[in-house]
Amino acid sequence: MFARTTTPWPLVALFMAGYLAPYLLPTTVGRLDSGLPLSATQAGAVGSALLLSSASAGFLLASRVERIGARTLARAALALAVLGYGTAALTASVPAVVAGALLGGLGSGTATTVAATGIAAQPDPHRTTTLGLLSVSALAGTVYLTVPHLGSGHGLPLAAIALTAAAVWPLTSRLPVRTAATPQARRNRNPLPHLRSGLVLAAAMLFWSLAQNSLWGVSGRIGLTQARLTEATVGVVFAVALGAGLLGVLGAGALGPRLGRALPVGAGTVLIAGCIALSASATDLATFASGEIAWNTLYPIVLSYVIGLAASLDPRGRWAVLVGSASSLGTAAGPLVGSLLSARAGFPAMGAILALGLLVVALPMTAVALRTGGRPLFTGAVRRRGGTSAVVVAASTGTPADALTQAGAAEQPVVEIPIDDRAAPAQGSYDTAGPRQAGTAAPGS
Repeated sequence: MFARTTTPWPLVALFMAGYLAPYLLPTTVGRLDSGLPLSATQAGAVGSALLLSSASAGFLLASRVERIGARTLARAALALAVLGYGTAALTASVPAVVAGALLGGLGSGTATTVAATGIAAQPDPHRTTTLGLLSVSALAGTVYLTVPHLGSGHGLPLAAIALTAAAVWPLTSRLPVRTAATPQARRNRNPLPHLRSGLVLAAAMLFWSLAQNSLWGVSGRIGLTQARLTEATVGVVFAVALGAGLLGVLGAGALGPRLGRALPVGAGTVLIAGCIALSASATDLATFASGEIAWNTLYPIVLSYVIGLAASLDPRGRWAVLVGSASSLGTAAGPLVGSLLSARAGFPAMGAILALGLLVVALPMTAVALRTGGRPLFTGAVRRRGGTSAVVVAASTGTPADALTQAGAAEQPVVEIPIDDRAAPAQGSYDTAGPRQAGTAAPGS
């Protein structure tokens, strides 16, 4: 369905437009708290409702992108984002802001669904994902640097998301339209492959994202109240942290599949747990900046490998969408959970609880990466005279593990077919010198 171009920029742009709302969550929730008659918990609930709406779009549309058409869905998504976030930015009525946030979240989730489906069909999903993360990190960093200098009020972050959606609209003309399904395509609509691994990964990602965004949703308040920083200083820290995230994504893109997926996912999650505990306990600029910068450096690296892992489970992109939607559910609950935990237990205790949860979640995620990331074959089992090992080809193209010959599997026997009523030569004695005249003996006979 999706053209396998060298650099699918429409998908990258759509990915950026869909992911921008979660990336701007701290400043969005913080400005809802300060610009509207809402408590911190109520502002977190609005942020959770926005992201819950985004997650619901993924669950509803995971298997319908091909049927409806990528271009149609993408344009509908961007229109909803412009209308929803634009309305929420321009009004001071709390019910209208909530309705606009829900509508905009639906648009963000739909855009992410179309992008994830298209990325899974690319020859190198990990590379396309890293480009998308680079784009959204750069844009979010720019917003964090500029918004504090443009004035107060809740509308600026929401307006930035709406304007981004409007700017991406022209690129949708390069997305495919809906085409009639051929008999072969209808036969290929098989059930989800790797069902157990996909369900485990989706459940783990829900809690993984919950922990990340519980802190991310209150990071602004940690900097303002516990570390006693100004809004401009907190904005600079976030911008530097997202800039460090750019470097992390570049590193992940350069490494590609060299480290596999288990090590970046497992070890990266353990390191993120330590960063969350450090950031949540910060009482000064140095500790707060260190925790946030280290955390935001690691977060997109691990996320890019998890998205690539989900994409490898199903070339049609269904697991990529479902795992992403499960992640959005955790993201949606994050601001509310973070607000409740911090209000009842304090920021340091909240960080310790979240870090412990991440350590537990790292185990099943690593197990899925080990099980479905491809298994090494015996030396020479696939490599033949020259050429590239099939393991390397599969790792670089995202081929599902089940499509590879398993370690120790028996090779297919050679079937000997008689030609011209003559008996086939004994195995291993095939003559490669070419045809001979009848009655002519082979050299050396």
